[in-house]
Amino acid sequence: MTEATATASPDTTPQNPFRAYSISWNLTKRCNLNCDHCYLDADFRGGFKSDELSTEECYRVIDQIAEVNPNAFLILTGGEPLLRPDIYDIVRYAADRKFMVVLGTNGTMINHENARKIKESGAHGVGISIDSMEPSKHNQFRGVDRAWEQSMAAFDILNEVGVDFLIQMSVSDMNYKEIPAVVEFSERIGAVAFNLYFLVCTGRGQGNTDISNEAYEEALKLLYQEQMKYKGRLMINSKCAPQYKRVVYENDPESVYQRTYSGGCPAGTHYSRISPEGDLTPCPFIVESVGNLKSDSFKNLWYNAPLMQQLRDRSSLEGRCGTCEFSAMCSGCRARAFAETGNYMAEDPSCDFEPGNAGGKTIELKVEDTLGLEVEYRQVWTDEAKKRLERIPSFARGMVVSGIEKFAAERGVALIDEHVVKKSREEMIEKRGAMFPFLKKFINSENA
Repeated sequence: MTEATATASPDTTPQNPFRAYSISWNLTKRCNLNCDHCYLDADFRGGFKSDELSTEECYRVIDQIAEVNPNAFLILTGGEPLLRPDIYDIVRYAADRKFMVVLGTNGTMINHENARKIKESGAHGVGISIDSMEPSKHNQFRGVDRAWEQSMAAFDILNEVGVDFLIQMSVSDMNYKEIPAVVEFSERIGAVAFNLYFLVCTGRGQGNTDISNEAYEEALKLLYQEQMKYKGRLMINSKCAPQYKRVVYENDPESVYQRTYSGGCPAGTHYSRISPEGDLTPCPFIVESVGNLKSDSFKNLWYNAPLMQQLRDRSSLEGRCGTCEFSAMCSGCRARAFAETGNYMAEDPSCDFEPGNAGGKTIELKVEDTLGLEVEYRQVWTDEAKKRLERIPSFARGMVVSGIEKFAAERGVALIDEHVVKKSREEMIEKRGAMFPFLKKFINSENA
């Protein structure tokens, strides 16, 4: 089903509080793996598809995204993106425009030559999926023999070449008890982050059975335990599980780990997805297109598409999500609600939490410590001090600026220069570095 093209509305765009911080872009449906859970229903060992966006069309889309956010976090994935011969040109084009670019690959095609090309093109790193520490289980999940072994070899190559990488794991009944083992492995081999994805039954995944609600809750609690264990050493995130913030809050109401994007599920609020054909959707697991970027602009569709606007209206949440005290920080997964009920605003069926069990009063995030803040300079900064912020990813930059200005104000400093930025490092890393180890890399860089 394709939604009618959005109508431009100049009166609403400038006041719209939502900004596209992260875009997942499926550049191709071609893939060399045959994963049972693939939301894209990728074409196993298929050839070139004529309806995929061309190189020039990809450049044009990147320019359009820059109109909304010139420092967006861009995840270039597939299928398998390394099957596109122009992948390095696309990465370089985005990186040259100051986007933070990560390549989402299954890792089986990584060799020394293309690892060097990835690095030279300006990618910040790559994401590789490992779903079990048992090779046979991973290979069965991915549908190809020796996929696990080839991905293991990729980690050695990436470390040799000097390309940062993160590890992703799709949780299922088969592997959720292995979360601690995969996290331990991730840190041991030098990953910069570990992302745990919760399956939404779309694409080929429609035929799969999602984990039970009890297992879902157990997986979230396991993830929190690992996050505490590896605090400051490895960035650990949940994906497609907004209720993780509720689990964090139940353990520590003051935790920095709940202070990510405000508003819960990021689909259509801070996050979107582009299909190989150029369709824009609110997230990879919501397949309904809000329009095509071959004939419309990213800016118009992002700000004005009716589905995007619907997903941003949290007052329209229904069922338990609508009455839950955690709705402001969680809101439930909108893709999972639609997949199960056909209603984007229905309650998330994967969550068994009963509203009222945490007191019944709406629990709000501390916005000043939240990712996704707009950059607002409320104090006077030197040009050199502002330049030091350029390497901070856009989704964290507003939070960092707010922290530095708070640091300066508490000390009665009127002008923020490089010296003030440097002095604020220790406090910034102490407060937020545990959640985002990459802040150490960016904030602490003398060349930033």
